[in-house]
Formats: sequence, C-alpha cells, structure tokens
Amino acid sequence: MPGFDLDQLRTLVAVLDAGSFTAAAPRVFLSQSSVSEQMRKLEERAGQALLVRGKHGVTATPAGERLRAHAGAILALADEAYRDLRGVALRGELRLCITDYFRPGDLAYMLRRLGEQYPQVGLHVTIMKSGAIEQAYQRGEADVGVSMVVKERGVARGRAQGTLLRRERLAWMAAEGYCMPGGPLPLLSLPETCALRQFTERVLSRAGVAYSAAHVASGVAGLQSALAAGLGVACLNESALAPGIARLADARLPALPEVEFRILPPRPGEDEFIERARTAIGLALGQAGHAATPRTRPARGL
Repeated sequence: MPGFDLDQLRTLVAVLDAGSFTAAAPRVFLSQSSVSEQMRKLEERAGQALLVRGKHGVTATPAGERLRAHAGAILALADEAYRDLRGVALRGELRLCITDYFRPGDLAYMLRRLGEQYPQVGLHVTIMKSGAIEQAYQRGEADVGVSMVVKERGVARGRAQGTLLRRERLAWMAAEGYCMPGGPLPLLSLPETCALRQFTERVLSRAGVAYSAAHVASGVAGLQSALAAGLGVACLNESALAPGIARLADARLPALPEVEFRILPPRPGEDEFIERARTAIGLALGQAGHAATPRTRPARGL
C-alpha cells in the first residue's frame, strides 16, 4: 500500500531542523548510518531527491520542503490519535526542574517535542543544579524533578532516587587537538556548589593530580564554550560532547565512573495530574537512553 513511513518522516523533520545527519541522529535516537539509510529509503518512496547534501550540512530540495510541511501535519495528527486512543490527554500547569547536564545539546528539542505531544499542558521549565532541584522538590516548589547523581565505586552518591532515565560515563574533555603544557591541570568547572565539581576535585586529589581553577562557568553551555576555546580540561558526562570538544586520554588522569539521571519519586498525596505528567515526561525523556553518543576526534594527552 502506497504511503510514507512515520519514522522516516520524523527523521526527515529532525534532519532539516538540525541541519545534518550527525546532529539529527540523537534527536531520533538512531545512529548516523541509520539516519542516512532512512533518508535514502524515503527518497526512494518519494521518487525524487528530498535533500541536498553538502560540506556544510543538509538542506531541503523544493520537494523536500513540500514533504516537510506535509510531515508536520501528518505527525501532529498521528500524535493526536495516539493520545486520544491511549487516554493520555493532559491539561494543567506543570513545574519541571531539570539538571543542565541532561543531554544539553538535545534538551531543547526534547522539551519542544514534549510540548507538541501535550499541547494543553503549561510546561514551566527551570534548569538548575541537581542539589537545588532536590531541595526545591522537597519544598514543593517543583512538580517534577530530573536530577543527576555520580556512581562512585558502583554506588550512586546523592539523595536522588526514583525512576532511572539514563546512565552515562563521565569523561575528561578538552578542545579537539588540545595539548596541555606542564604544570597543574587547568580545570574548568561550574561553581563550588556543583556536585560534579566537588567529585572532580575529590578524584583528582585522591589520584595526586595537581590542578588549578582555570575557569568557572555558570552553566554547562558556558563550560562547553570554554572547553572549545582551549581554556583547559573538564570532567563531563558523555552527552556534553559538542563540536570542537573531544575526550582527553592520558594515563595520569584517573578513571571516571558513570552518572545516573533520575526522575524524582512521587510525594505522598500527589495530585493525579502530576502523577500522570511524571509518567509522560519519564517516557519522553527516557527514550534518550537509547541514543548514540556523538563521535569526536580524541584530544592529545598531557
């Protein structure tokens, strides 16, 4: 029966929104090669070229633009039908607090998709540090919280419990091609209240690695900019890899554990709307656990 595959249409929209197969891959939870294969099959089904591939990314042909417009309407109708038949229509105001370490390159896209799936939910999103999220949640200032904890010696260090969304490894990162001169490790980090900074300094001290605070950023985006600029070295979760940043391998740097991202557990007497919204958010964000980690060239050691 003629027609278009919904997954291929979603991938087309993601590719054109992101501007490349590589950037689109984590958005649709596929590898780059799978994205390329889906677009090849979609063009075969359409009977004409939909994408122009170039050195600076991917753009749409006139036919691709027409199909993109159709895809938006088709996908919205499919989502509406799913919500209707599954009885997941949600209406209300929801305060979501989420750590900025969670998929920083794709978080905005995931939240936009969440808004498209539940258009009648007024979603108020605050990006905070994990400790602040847990405190705000305990005080009743947030309805749903997503926090990060470090697994030291295989045990999650931190107060966060609840539903596991994703596990990632921590990695030492620096600018691509970075070569560190002699002397203390120039450490890039977030403020002293950040639990990951505290862990990083603790693990360096235990390993006897001298370091100095080369730059303190207010958030992960600022830290990524400082890394790409070659200002020093940072310890970050793998999904924080971004253009211009690579893993830094050096025998003198200590091994790093995993982190866990968890959606905080329900509180006693919680409203049914919040309970349902937590489940929906968990399903939407939990899909990110199957995404491929971006591949970048390694930085040189110290």
